[in-house]
Amino acid sequence: MVTKAPLDRLLAYRARMGWRFPWASAGNSGFNEDFDVSFAPDLSGGSYNYAQRSGTRAEYPGISTFLKRGEQVLHSYSTYARGLDPLNATYQLLDLTPLGRAEAGLTIPMQWVRRHDRYDG
Repeated sequence: MVTKAPLDRLLAYRARMGWRFPWASAGNSGFNEDFDVSFAPDLSGGSYNYAQRSGTRAEYPGISTFLKRGEQVLHSYSTYARGLDPLNATYQLLDLTPLGRAEAGLTIPMQWVRRHDRYDG
């Protein structure tokens, strides 16, 4: 897993959530920009999901997979936006309900999600 946040912050969050997978920081590298999921501070230019980016956010979701053979790293797959839906079981269940995801009026999709240690009651 690679995320742009500083490594100490990632590792603290991983510990809080009880996760054990390896996590690295892209930090100040251009890794996220290379895969069109992070954009310049002035939000100029760029594409997302193989189309001209139309939003005003500096970060968008995406997943890429790689294969390492010796010292060679091969990019094998990327998906963005709704391509990530199969990885979220909650969306799969909500899509079966009469009101679906009910995202109209939310600032961002899944705004209603809380981490396991942040639910009230």
